[in-house]
Amino acid sequence: MRILKALFLPMLLICSLIGFDTIYAYAAGDLTRRGIALADLRLGSEESDYSMSQVEYQLETGKAYQLKIIASGQKEYAFQAPEFATSIFLRKVEAGGVEIKAITLTELEFEDAGEAEIFFVPIKPGKFRFFAKGLEGKGMLGYFVVK
Repeated sequence: MRILKALFLPMLLICSLIGFDTIYAYAAGDLTRRGIALADLRLGSEESDYSMSQVEYQLETGKAYQLKIIASGQKEYAFQAPEFATSIFLRKVEAGGVEIKAITLTELEFEDAGEAEIFFVPIKPGKFRFFAKGLEGKGMLGYFVVK
């Protein structure tokens, strides 16, 4: 035991001199700015006011993504994903020529046709619902599956 104690400080010094902080060499640049573009999420279509183009997105923690949500304007759509919103790093939301920077996202409400793009990094694994508020029973429900 004394030998281990005697070797501990010199080993700690050597490790710090070698640089266990070389992990930063692998993360050169801001990874949140190199987002993977996901398939657009279209709310409503010519066939049905209650359709969604995607019902599942497969994601990985630590990877940056961008998701464009496009409302057809046939209905008022209030996009929500409450559990997902608290399990991501939200970089920004772009809508109508405006860049919005916030800590979390409660809802994207489309009163007419329009689009918004979300830039984020998932930080917690799980299966998280997304939906158009009040229209889940009509099929406007999907999932973010984060591994």
